[in-house]
Amino acid sequence: MRILLATALAAALVSLSTFAQNTALTPAPRDFPTNWLARHAENVAEARRGGVDILFLGDSITDGWHWDTGGRKLWAKYFAPRHAANFGIGYDRIQNVLWRIENGELDGIDPKVVVLLIGTNNTGNEDDGQPRNTTPEIIAGISNLVRRIQFHLPQTKIILFGIFPRGEKNDPLRAQVKAVNAGISKLNDPGKVKFLDIGQKFLAPDGTLPRELFPDLLHPNEKGYQIWADAINPVLDEWLK
Repeated sequence: MRILLATALAAALVSLSTFAQNTALTPAPRDFPTNWLARHAENVAEARRGGVDILFLGDSITDGWHWDTGGRKLWAKYFAPRHAANFGIGYDRIQNVLWRIENGELDGIDPKVVVLLIGTNNTGNEDDGQPRNTTPEIIAGISNLVRRIQFHLPQTKIILFGIFPRGEKNDPLRAQVKAVNAGISKLNDPGKVKFLDIGQKFLAPDGTLPRELFPDLLHPNEKGYQIWADAINPVLDEWLK
């Protein structure tokens, strides 16, 4: 019995240590950009007003549905009529979205579907050259975020997108994104979580990410958002009929 207890305690300590070391698992607010907390407060207020059937969560790529250079026209065409809300905030990492949902952005809201795209800002390195997060850490972070969304919104279905390709075709981030997407693909759970990796739809046959779709090799323009919308709408048609 003592051996079993000791083994269980050791496993728990390892788990806690991993949780503490993986920043993607720890809810964290941000002080950059300076309007981040104000944006969060706006989202909380919108959630409390209710009437949201589709909720988009994510970073600047999701935020781009607000932008004239991104998906604003398409949002008005496809998603605004379906009572959608956009809680994407630029520069966010997994831990920032996690903090937001644990601090009011899902309170008073009962969407039928959440559209989630997150993780690109957890890839790569910090300014000092240290990894922002390892591939396993990002997979664990996204997995935990999905679980927390399900905890707060147990009846809500989730469309989980794989991280979009970025950079030149020989950029090391491409390999990390591919590995993360392979890991989070396991979160697919019919009727509850729909995992979609549409990265190949953005790429040219030789693997190049065309600037005609991603001018800065990170954020889509309207043509890129059209491809994304074309992937979202059939799932919404099925789930909201």
